[in-house]
Amino acid sequence: MSSLSRELVFLILQFLDEEKFKETVHKLEQESGFFFNMKYFEDEVHNGNWDEVEKYLSGFTKVDDNRYSMKIFFEIRKQKYLEALDKHDRPKAVEILVKDLKVFSTFNEELFKEITQLLTLENFRENEQLSKYGDTKSARSIMLVELKKLIEANPLFRDKLQFPTLRNSRLRTLINQSLNWQHQLCKNPRPNPDIKTLFVDHSCGPPNGARAPSPVSNPLLGGLPKAGGFPPLGAHGPFQPTASPVPPPLAGWMSSPSSVPHPAVSAGPIALGGPSIPAALKHPRTPPTNPALDYPSAESEHVSKRTRPMGISDEVNLGVNMLPMSFPGQAHGHSPAFKAPDDLPKTVARTLTQGSSPMSMDFHPIKQTLLLVGTNVGDIGLWEVGSRERFVQKTFKVWDISKCSMPLQAALVKEPVVSVNRVIWSPDGSLFGVAYSRHIVQLYSYHGGEDMRQHLEIDAHVGGVNDISFSTPNKQLCVITCGDDKTIKVWDAATGVKRHTFEGHEAPVYSVCPHYKENIQFIFSTALDGKIKAWLYDNMGSRVDYDAPGRWCTTMAYSADGTRLFSCGTSKDGESYIVEWNESEGAVKRTYQGFHKRSLGVVQFDTTKNRYLAAGDDFSIKFWDMDNVQLLTAIDGDGGLQASPRIRFNKEGSLLAVSGNENVIKVMANSDGLRLLHTFENVSSESSKPAINSLATAAAATSAAADRSANVVSIQAMNGDARNMVDVKPVITEESNDKSKIWKLTEVSEPSQCRSLRLPENLRVAKISRLIFTNSGNAILALASNAIHLLWKWQRNERNATGKATASLPPQQWQPASGILMTNDAAENNPEEAVPCFALSKNDSYVMSASGGKISLFNMMTFKTMATFMPPPPAATFLAFHPQDNNIIAIGMDDSTIQIYNVRVDEVKSKLKGHSKRITGLAFSNVLNVLVSSGADAQLCVWNTDGWEKQRSKVLPLPQGRPNTAPSDTRVQFHQDQAHFLVVHETQLAIYETTKLECMKQWPVRESSAPITHATFSCDSQLVYASFMDATICVFSSANLRLRCRVNPSAYLPASLSNSNVHPLVIAAHPQEPNMFAVGLSDGGVHIFEPFESEGKWGVAPPAENGSANGAVAAPSVGASASDQPQR
Repeated sequence: MSSLSRELVFLILQFLDEEKFKETVHKLEQESGFFFNMKYFEDEVHNGNWDEVEKYLSGFTKVDDNRYSMKIFFEIRKQKYLEALDKHDRPKAVEILVKDLKVFSTFNEELFKEITQLLTLENFRENEQLSKYGDTKSARSIMLVELKKLIEANPLFRDKLQFPTLRNSRLRTLINQSLNWQHQLCKNPRPNPDIKTLFVDHSCGPPNGARAPSPVSNPLLGGLPKAGGFPPLGAHGPFQPTASPVPPPLAGWMSSPSSVPHPAVSAGPIALGGPSIPAALKHPRTPPTNPALDYPSAESEHVSKRTRPMGISDEVNLGVNMLPMSFPGQAHGHSPAFKAPDDLPKTVARTLTQGSSPMSMDFHPIKQTLLLVGTNVGDIGLWEVGSRERFVQKTFKVWDISKCSMPLQAALVKEPVVSVNRVIWSPDGSLFGVAYSRHIVQLYSYHGGEDMRQHLEIDAHVGGVNDISFSTPNKQLCVITCGDDKTIKVWDAATGVKRHTFEGHEAPVYSVCPHYKENIQFIFSTALDGKIKAWLYDNMGSRVDYDAPGRWCTTMAYSADGTRLFSCGTSKDGESYIVEWNESEGAVKRTYQGFHKRSLGVVQFDTTKNRYLAAGDDFSIKFWDMDNVQLLTAIDGDGGLQASPRIRFNKEGSLLAVSGNENVIKVMANSDGLRLLHTFENVSSESSKPAINSLATAAAATSAAADRSANVVSIQAMNGDARNMVDVKPVITEESNDKSKIWKLTEVSEPSQCRSLRLPENLRVAKISRLIFTNSGNAILALASNAIHLLWKWQRNERNATGKATASLPPQQWQPASGILMTNDAAENNPEEAVPCFALSKNDSYVMSASGGKISLFNMMTFKTMATFMPPPPAATFLAFHPQDNNIIAIGMDDSTIQIYNVRVDEVKSKLKGHSKRITGLAFSNVLNVLVSSGADAQLCVWNTDGWEKQRSKVLPLPQGRPNTAPSDTRVQFHQDQAHFLVVHETQLAIYETTKLECMKQWPVRESSAPITHATFSCDSQLVYASFMDATICVFSSANLRLRCRVNPSAYLPASLSNSNVHPLVIAAHPQEPNMFAVGLSDGGVHIFEPFESEGKWGVAPPAENGSANGAVAAPSVGASASDQPQR
């Protein structure tokens, strides 16, 4: 067959797959022998469809073609034979032996005899070679891994395992181009030709007196995508069956196997025993069960993540149903305009302090200055931006726990921390919805001012609810949700009754985008595997199946007039995309340029005025003209923005809300927005005056305002929620943008300058070696150098309604009624020289710990030892739970190895070698699927968690001239974005990017200063807390590693200890309160710290300095008496 004929077969295969002719697709694959569909083959093997498996293989190879083929067929037939024996179906087994396996007797007579003898055994597992045969499912999986290796090594399958890279619907496009050409050759071309068949060449009828415009300006089959093009929801040309109101999907080829070559595989002799178990099965990685907790939430600043899929290019694709078209701003040589147009909001007009990190924002659709905010701790804030007044502040609370499902109740007990994933107003602004990271959505009705009321609470999904939106199918307001359970659901917004459930995604659904065109309502949805699907409200399944650029957390949005569709996002590798879609093809029309090469988090985006796109990237807001792929401009909002800030325009595009560091929201405005805010201020000022000059009226107004403020304060105090007390004032003053003021380091030198508390000590210990807050945030666990664990719990009472940790009230040092202690098996020789380590399970129910001896597993409720294992040597020096499976533990050893251990089966799954000294730090990223390790050799290593191969390594650069000391611990901890990590060494703090292992920021300790003893991120990763050998504690801004606050020893150590060597050895951050931390001291004490409610935070972020954006930053001295001036 000629080359072009072969390519035509591929085009037909793509067409059949898009049209869902599944059986025909695989029949053509087998008969042509051009493409071996590994996905289909795997499915058939897993399902045990052995006749179909051999029939499909026969299109590519025969038993006696070569030794690889022979072994492939032997493994399949042997498995079929063993399954018959396992079912005690002797007649079937005999039939398989005679018809299928006898052919191999000519090659190995002894083997055939041994196989035959299995018929005489009651259980074939009595045969030594088959003693490890498990159940049918696992045996098929193990065999399949071997089969894939044999197929990939078989020369007959060469060049048949990869489907060519094609644009979606390539055959349709070629036919449309042919029709275009035929139309151009018409003697009398009509403006709107009616093409009814492909069976004969097209020709327009007799002339009617009007000549058609040129093809460029007159699209042939409908021109520019009209409403309903993506997905094409009506008839659009010759490919659409007239009777069908909904077209088949225009998906690209969906099953393209990996082109990565497999390691060399032996086509050795066929044998009775099962194929060797490959590493991929020995070390499976449990998939994420709740990605919504690990990634930034979807907002209307929609997002996408992962590498560019096959078939998507940056070019403008020709629509299947239209002629080539030119687009404004894409002419050759068109240069980007770097001057921001005046109608872009680029002036910082307001700075609002929310109190916790904003995750989602939405402006009211009618009241243009009313901003709704949801945060990472479940708080909801409602701001009047014009007056800077916060109308409402609500903390997360389940309204009626008795009506919640048992999975939700269990989830809240296991992990009470809940984040807001999305907030959104209904189209008329009378309702707003809140999607949480745990199961539920809450709907509030809004009646103006501070009046918001509980409307509906829906237990919507199992796991996180990742997105929420409103829609009006059949003119009835509905709520659309999606979640970790891979479904999209539609609810009646008035009653909460579920109307539809859409199933079909194979991964958690990340976002939804409802829309309507030509009176047809539909929903786009995106999932974490990068799939885009479209649904009608008819429960008939997905209409399309596309791959999004990035193939991860994609979100989609239409332009304001609903005519243009965009998606945005960031891949797991940090590559970000904004693209416009060709709706008729489901293909990318244009890809916008200008993103940072490695985005620091998931990029958020929004559209405005049917003209502009905006995205938060690289500590700035970037703007594009929709018709030009080049970056229009970038604005940093006077600095202080998050790495990938959340953004949201108001409806008119005159205001833009942007999330910043320090839990700040910056509201940027254009000239119209500034006038709007100024007008509002004038109205507020006038309305504050009594309409009638009456002292009674004025007094009543003042009294009401005071009562309102007092009520808010009392509610906050009852809830024990101190983090927002500073924001309770009815009017929030704007933070000054006056850069002429001299920034000064905040010094805390007196106990009266912060809230600190030394925890009560019922049991005296020498020193605290390890320290951690429990995940629930209501207790602190410490491991002392004498191998004893100490646990402090805060009690729930009238002074502490939440029972959370606080420096205002002392906790109780807790022990079970039995009086037993959690005590590790200690090292026999020199227990003080052992390296203690522990790791706490996610649900706080047990702790894994070691102090130089065996590793112990303790029950946190009873303190009982559940198990001990791994006696030294080597001894464990660091422990880390796998983020998706508490039964898998990474254990760093003092012999420089890392052991991947399965607790359930008591088996070391893998041993990693790459360090030269003991392991001192381990951290998992469940976004990048890597483990980062650090050692006393000051080396950093990155390991892939799928196969545990080392990806890269780097030695930490140490300052020259520093005296040689004993090996120093190097610790690592991942940033909240799971893409960057903190490195802590006695000589420096540094932040590294993981994929390239590049140092992004560094803070070196001056040679004359005290060394660092420990450091950690705050729970929101905005701060870094570090302790030093001279008992100083420093607080850094993590964005640039610049010092912002210093807590001197005199602030927390009594005068009697001021000249002693007492200092913090470890430091721990609270899991929900970003400004709370605790330290464990060398004298056995534990101190907890918080700023005063009036301050709300530790100091003020220092201004960024030129030259300190990357690499080493200024390193002030940390000593109590040192100068504040930076030392370079």
